[in-house]
Amino acid sequence: MRIRLALLTTCLSLATALPAQAADAGDSRLEGKLPSGAAYVMDVPASWNGTVLLYSHGYSPAGAPNPAQNTPRPAVRDKLLAEGYALIGSSYATNGWAITEAVPDQLATLDLFTEKFGPASRTLAWGTSYGGFVTTMLAERHADRFDGSLSMCGLVQGGVANWNSTLDPVFALRTLLAPGSGIRLAGFADQAEAVAAAKSLTTKVDAAQQTPQGRARIALAAALHNIPGYNDAAQQKPGPTDWGTQQSNQFTAVRGLLQMPAFSWRQEAESRAGGNPSWNTGVDYTALLGRSPLYKEVTELYKEAGLSLRGDLSALGRAPRISADPSAVGWMRNTSVLSGRLTDPQLNIHTTGDALIPVQAESAYRRAATAGGSAGLLRQAYVDGPGHCTFTTGETLAALDTLEDRLDTGRWDVSPGTLNSRAGQEDPTTAARYVPYRPSAYPRPHDLAHPGDNRP
Repeated sequence: MRIRLALLTTCLSLATALPAQAADAGDSRLEGKLPSGAAYVMDVPASWNGTVLLYSHGYSPAGAPNPAQNTPRPAVRDKLLAEGYALIGSSYATNGWAITEAVPDQLATLDLFTEKFGPASRTLAWGTSYGGFVTTMLAERHADRFDGSLSMCGLVQGGVANWNSTLDPVFALRTLLAPGSGIRLAGFADQAEAVAAAKSLTTKVDAAQQTPQGRARIALAAALHNIPGYNDAAQQKPGPTDWGTQQSNQFTAVRGLLQMPAFSWRQEAESRAGGNPSWNTGVDYTALLGRSPLYKEVTELYKEAGLSLRGDLSALGRAPRISADPSAVGWMRNTSVLSGRLTDPQLNIHTTGDALIPVQAESAYRRAATAGGSAGLLRQAYVDGPGHCTFTTGETLAALDTLEDRLDTGRWDVSPGTLNSRAGQEDPTTAARYVPYRPSAYPRPHDLAHPGDNRP
């Protein structure tokens, strides 16, 4: 199942139910409800190899269907069952920023599996998108329950960094395209207020896209969030200096950001945190843009538009800032910020053209793991392709094979050649796309291994 890149479609598709069927007549499927109300699903092959994979699914917005899931897609499930793996996972008791439910529900699912089928010889946590964040939280805070973990396209920058980075592009759009509008960007009273704000800013962005000046400013906002210029396989792939096509592709992703994550999903997270957990007080947007891999695109579009980039950056510097609610930051740090302290091996994989969770999230977690003293346990690998979580079946299974090889041998081999070879063995029908890659720095990282991060 290929996942399209439009942000709303992407996240909703991550929460799509898998068909309730076992791969073989001798396999066992167990479904039910946990005491929390979360649904669970377990598939256990007749010839179980002793390894259980606990899958954490991606973000499911409030009001969306919330089925239990135990793999990213049916083809992956079928291959793993045929290879003897037990596959389990829960829905989490609630949708939205449900980390306080997701972690205990996943652990309860693992407990129930052990009760029903006996102890596993090896237990691995794995997950996609928001579920990659849940996976890493499980690995850090409940290491005694797992032998290793695989985070795919994960939100591994953590909660505070995510909401700070989501604030920056909408702050730039409001300042430059809707000055004096009073459009609220945080601290929403309810969903209705968040949705109304999103519609107001989207209207301004749509109008701006019709002019060279507006397109340059939208590109600036996209650069602050590191939205790549090729982020959906349905898009035209731009050349290295095809700034117009890059910006057009980014515009689509910016609209998706406005429609859900930056407003509606933010409000849901704020309701859990008890206020606004993000801020841009003290942020130097000139420096932030200068560190973006999209800096050249922005400067060229500003030149073509006859617009002063320095003037717009000065406007951002003068604009009134947004302060966080300290108690909300405290809640987010306690529940949703990673420490980088791993006890067991973790492999992270990410596509290079991810607009929803930009690939720079991996730099944020590398920073945390280095400071937390577990850089040797962490490896990261990159797939050269557009989209969020758009790994092929072979690429997904190759990552699992690589993690297991590390557990078996005590040595990592995450070279693109090895990963592509393993992917080809798992799925010879589709070319694998692992490449050498090193993402630029995350714009505003925030983790528990750096005490100085906690200074709004």
